[in-house]
Amino acid sequence: MKIAVVGATGLVGTVMLKLLAERDFPFTEVLAVASEKSIGKKIKFNDSQLEVIGIKQAISLKPDIAIFSAGGSTSLKWAPEFAKVGTTVIDNSSAWRMHENIKLIVPEINASELTPDDKIIANPNCSTIQMVVALAPLHKKYKIKRLVVSTYQSVTGTGVKAVEQLENERKGIKGEMAYPHSIDLNCIPHGGDFDETGYTSEETKLVNETRKILGDQSINVTATVVRIPVYGGHSEAVNIEFENDFDIKEVKKLLSEFPGVTVQDVPANNVYPMPKTAQGKDDVFVGRIRRDLSQAKSLDMWIVSDNLRKGAATNAIQIAEYLNKNKIV
Repeated sequence: MKIAVVGATGLVGTVMLKLLAERDFPFTEVLAVASEKSIGKKIKFNDSQLEVIGIKQAISLKPDIAIFSAGGSTSLKWAPEFAKVGTTVIDNSSAWRMHENIKLIVPEINASELTPDDKIIANPNCSTIQMVVALAPLHKKYKIKRLVVSTYQSVTGTGVKAVEQLENERKGIKGEMAYPHSIDLNCIPHGGDFDETGYTSEETKLVNETRKILGDQSINVTATVVRIPVYGGHSEAVNIEFENDFDIKEVKKLLSEFPGVTVQDVPANNVYPMPKTAQGKDDVFVGRIRRDLSQAKSLDMWIVSDNLRKGAATNAIQIAEYLNKNKIV
C-alpha cells in the first residue's frame, strides 16, 4: 500500500502525515509531495525523514492512494492524472465536492457508497463534516426540515498565513494580512468570497454539502460564518427544526451512541465543548443540547471539532482506511 500526501508541507498535509503514523495505517511506502519550491526538502515522518518530491514524479510512482490537500486548482489539474494511472484520489479541496458523479464522503455516514470505480473521492469542508456527524443520527430518527447555523471558525482553517497574522498581532508586529481586518481581539463575519445574494462561499458550502452528504435536498439551511482568534478548532451553534418531535434524553442517547461523537453536556458543572479542549482529538464534541423554547419540534446544539483533524486530515485518512479494509483499492 503506497500512499502519497499531496500538499505534505502545509498545515493539513502535516497533520495527515502525523495521522498515518498515529493510526498505524498499513502503508508500505509514503510519498511526501509538494510544489516545486519544496522539492528536496526533508520533513519528519515517524522516526525518520521523507524527502519531498514533485507531483509528476509522484504520478510516475503510481501510488495506490493519493490524499490531496493542495488547493482546488491543483486538484482539478492533477487528480485526474493520478486517476489515469490507477490511483484513488481523496481530495480535501472544494474542487470536486459538488460534481454530480463524485462522492462526498464522511465515513460514519456514507462510506458504504464507495466502489472501486470511484477514483476521485471528495472530502467535505471542515465545518460541514463536524456538523453532519452530529446531525446524521438525528436526521435518520426525526427528519430535519431546517437548519440555522452560526460558525465560529479557527484561524487554522484559513492556513499558515492566518496563523502568522494572529501571532504577529499579539506580538505587536506588522506583517502580511490573511484577512481584510485585524483578527486578534476581533470576530470577522466573513469566510470565503461574497456572492450576489450576500452569502459567502463558506456559507454556501454548508448548505450544499450538508444536503448532498445526508442525501436530502429538501433540508433548508441558512448559515453565517465567523472567523475568531482561536487555534484549536471550529465551533458551531446549530438550531434544528425537525418534521417529528423528539425527547431530549433520546437525542443525547442517539448522539452518544453514534461513531465519532462525544457528548459533553453537563452545563451546571461547566461541561460543554470548547476548541481548546477539542484540539488534537478526532471526535466531534456536542453539548448545550436543549429544546428551542421559541418553536415547536426544534433543538439547539453546540458542536466543536478540531478542524485540522476530523475537519480535514482525519476524515481523509478514515476514507483511506475504509478503502483498504474493504479491498476497494
